[in-house]
Amino acid sequence: MSSAVPPAPAVTPLMPVTLEPGGLRHAPGMRAGRWVFGTGLKAVDRFDGAIAASVLRAGLPLHDASKLKREARQVFGNLARVCEAGGAPLDGIVRLDQNYTTHKAVEPYHDIRREVLQANIPPSTSTLAQGLLLAGQEIEMHMIAAVPGEGFAPVHIRPKDEQIHHTSAYSLAVAAGDHVFIAGRMADGGIGEGLAPEARMPARHLWKGTPVKLEAEYVITRKLVRALEAAGCTLADIVKLQVYLRDLDDFAPFNDVWRAHFGASRPATTLVPTATPGFFLEDAHIEINAVALRPGRERRQAIDVAAGGLAAFDGYPQAVRAGDLLLFSGLLAIDADGLVPGARRDPAKPWFGSPVRAQMQAMLSRAQAVCEAAGTSLTNVVRIQQYHTDLASFQDTCDAWATFLPGAALPLSAVQVPFLPVPGCSVMLDLWVYVP
Repeated sequence: MSSAVPPAPAVTPLMPVTLEPGGLRHAPGMRAGRWVFGTGLKAVDRFDGAIAASVLRAGLPLHDASKLKREARQVFGNLARVCEAGGAPLDGIVRLDQNYTTHKAVEPYHDIRREVLQANIPPSTSTLAQGLLLAGQEIEMHMIAAVPGEGFAPVHIRPKDEQIHHTSAYSLAVAAGDHVFIAGRMADGGIGEGLAPEARMPARHLWKGTPVKLEAEYVITRKLVRALEAAGCTLADIVKLQVYLRDLDDFAPFNDVWRAHFGASRPATTLVPTATPGFFLEDAHIEINAVALRPGRERRQAIDVAAGGLAAFDGYPQAVRAGDLLLFSGLLAIDADGLVPGARRDPAKPWFGSPVRAQMQAMLSRAQAVCEAAGTSLTNVVRIQQYHTDLASFQDTCDAWATFLPGAALPLSAVQVPFLPVPGCSVMLDLWVYVP
């Protein structure tokens, strides 16, 4: 860990609280220049509490709306609080992402989303996860909003030839300044259809293609390209991909596709495991969302630092500077031999040390070096998404953050996933950092 004193943060935590037990300093929202971030928004009364009793209603669970609809309404109430505290209107939201532990939560959530956001539903990604942090929690939301200013206001992009189901009703993309946010896209053939014929293996064939490759090609060439064209961009303008994958065996085949389409432009990329099933199509393998930077407008730079380990996958940049945002690829505590030595359990002393804390220390040291190379500091982090193979390790990660950024209120979310792609790795970080 760097011993240098970090510069003062250029971001403002919104409604910071201390979470007990454990003492985590948490910020449900962050204001950074013209952006407002809400991360890990839950159905709590106070941001330092458990799931609201008015949501759970143990004694009268079915007295009014369903528990899932009550939970969604509380989440959107907290979203509104974050936006208000950050000075962003609800129609300034440029992206929403949702994690659910059950598919039954999606329709009640969509009902409340249409009620609250009406005609201004931004690009969205919904995936199923194995677990969330709080008892009784089935919904978690992540948000980005733009604070309107001269030449900086969200513009919804809705190509007429792209169909979005009325229950979802989101925009295919939203542009804010020079950034373009694109909804999660899957290889479905259309409303009411399953996977597109071009994205499926021939019937009764054991080979004649690889399912995840067929789906990824379809998503990239038929879905992402169209959304980008509508925003005046191309695949080369993508600066960040979040790729949700259901099966461990699909990671390497997807990376073949990534290298073919993105090897030259090298966007920051995070591969996130989902539950099984993980998407609205139960047989789908993959969903991809994206952030692009309009060509020729603002600074774009891939950031790689030599010290401290490897990017998660061959060819990935450690991060990409895109205007005033530094977007990381998924961070794992790995070097050329796999899990870094300091995070490996010693079989002769199996209960000494904390492998999870050691993983976090390795990743945070590397993240700070990347930030410094990009002209910013980890103190300016505006979104932290942690993916755990076991949420029992969550407190160890909080302790590592508190050691690295003492006193900082963290915009932190944690989700349980079924696996990570490197043996022994039990936590992955996805970070967004503001560049003043």
